[in-house]
Amino acid sequence: MRNLTDHFGGLVHRGFRYLQTFADGIDFAYCGRLFQQFTDRRLPVQGKQLHARLNLLSVIPDNFLGSKLINLYAKTGNLCHARSVFDQIPQKNTFAYNAMLISYSLNDCHSDALNLFAELALSNELEARPNNYSVTSLMKSLGKLPYGDVKAGKQVHGFILRNGLEGDVFVGNALISYYAKCIAIVLARKVFDEMTQRDVVSWNSMIAGYSQAGFYEQCKGLYRDMLESSGFMPNAVTIVSVLQACGQSADLVLGMEVHRFAIDNRIELDTEVRNAFIGMYAKCGSLEYARELFEDMSDRDNVTYGSIISGYMLHGLVNEAVDIFRSTKSHWISAWNAVISGLAQNNRHEQVIELFREMLASGLSPNPVTLSSLLPALSHYSNLKAGKEVHGHAVRNLYDQNVYVATAIIDIYGKSGFVTGAQVVFEQSKERSLILWTSIISAYSSNGDASSTLVLFHKMLNKGIQPDGVTFTAVLSACAHCGMVDKSWEIFNAMSTNYGIQPFVEHYSCVATALCRAGRLSEAKEFVSNMPITPSAKIWGVLLHGASEAGDVELAKFVCDRLFVIEPENTGNYMIMANLYAQAGRWKEADEVRDRMNDIGLKKISGRSWIDDSRVTM
Repeated sequence: MRNLTDHFGGLVHRGFRYLQTFADGIDFAYCGRLFQQFTDRRLPVQGKQLHARLNLLSVIPDNFLGSKLINLYAKTGNLCHARSVFDQIPQKNTFAYNAMLISYSLNDCHSDALNLFAELALSNELEARPNNYSVTSLMKSLGKLPYGDVKAGKQVHGFILRNGLEGDVFVGNALISYYAKCIAIVLARKVFDEMTQRDVVSWNSMIAGYSQAGFYEQCKGLYRDMLESSGFMPNAVTIVSVLQACGQSADLVLGMEVHRFAIDNRIELDTEVRNAFIGMYAKCGSLEYARELFEDMSDRDNVTYGSIISGYMLHGLVNEAVDIFRSTKSHWISAWNAVISGLAQNNRHEQVIELFREMLASGLSPNPVTLSSLLPALSHYSNLKAGKEVHGHAVRNLYDQNVYVATAIIDIYGKSGFVTGAQVVFEQSKERSLILWTSIISAYSSNGDASSTLVLFHKMLNKGIQPDGVTFTAVLSACAHCGMVDKSWEIFNAMSTNYGIQPFVEHYSCVATALCRAGRLSEAKEFVSNMPITPSAKIWGVLLHGASEAGDVELAKFVCDRLFVIEPENTGNYMIMANLYAQAGRWKEADEVRDRMNDIGLKKISGRSWIDDSRVTM
């Protein structure tokens, strides 16, 4: 340690001695190398002292020296000093601009990075033109934005094509990562396919992009292509992405093949890779083996516990998951979140609230992930007061701009009938992604306000945001509630023709509801009977409700003949059919339905009330 200290001290001493004895001017290259060593060896104070001496000597840095100083200040978060140095350089070249672009990216000043790149692109200086490093620095910066701006990325992509930079492998990799971050997977794959040369990073960027965006089959397919390609061997980064896809798609067979590949090819099984194996096996239901890998790990971290806990929760083994959580001595916030989220997913709403109180009592402060899991439990009880308390906590801790927290708050406000509050949260959100638009649309829809639902839906479309299946469910539900048949047909047909989304059972159910509400029962029957997918009990239930409201005994019989097969133990169907027969004076058929219900041992379920005890004190 002393030798190291002496070396650093000698480095600083040489720098100061040089400045004190120079006669023929400053050697900028020598000074630049000194500042680079200060940066590499994490000696910011000494670097600043040497820079102060340069300022006393009225030294104006050139591009090389200025770039080294910019780098020094950027690495220590002193962006103002970095920009001051940049502004002092008299004739800036690409090297200096790139140093400043990297500084902005490192310090999350993404708008500044975009503005500086535009300045560089418009520069008339021959030595100041964007190159591959300029582009990759900017793309990395844009990719760090909470919600990537695809439009800005396309503009930069256009610049790349116009200036012949598309052949650079680093530029291609940056574009793939950027488009994948923006969930513009088609554009990312287009860049990948058109690359004249690729490296392992190219493959990993595309594979990771597929995995993170939920395109699991494409991720696994590209992994197989990589195995068959010449010269490219999957590494630990590849393995982690593919295992995530295997876990999410419950593909245990390929997951085991990937495990064998990693062992056979001696890929380093570091903590991240082993966590990925545990997560994959746990999600695929191979819990015993996942637990075995978990027990064999000596360097477990928060991800390790989160992976095994989430796996048990996913398969409904709640008590086992809680036992693992209780067994750890170090209760990371992520472990608490995994348990709270798992309890919420398993509809253990009371336990969610109890564990949250326990977390507060332990001295841990909830983060956005905690709140986004807690709020759905509160919305189950329509506990508006507790929801407002959590909202207040989010605002005080600056979590209210987190899209998942904002979405959960809008959801509980909507379910509690506090649509005005939901609208305020939406309007105060700076980043309005699809999930946020869908949440506010759902809030109005669940409260029967079809007019506002449709207005918001069209506003979202005008913003260029593409709806998904959940968005369409909310909009169609609002139309169904008001019996807006023509609008329901228009939106239902637009799903596949305009947006390439094949309707799910929920969407068919909404259209059937709209037809029934409008009294068009024969059309509803024909629509359900001709569905390209098998009608669910829920859809038949919509028709049964419509028949009951209209007193249409024959339609009800047509529906019940199917419901008695699909869900033979649902007493409600028998009661509705029997009552309809009785209302029509068809007592014999009514008795036959009741006898059929009694023969299979069914009894009418009596109602019961719930007492709300979900108070939260924060």
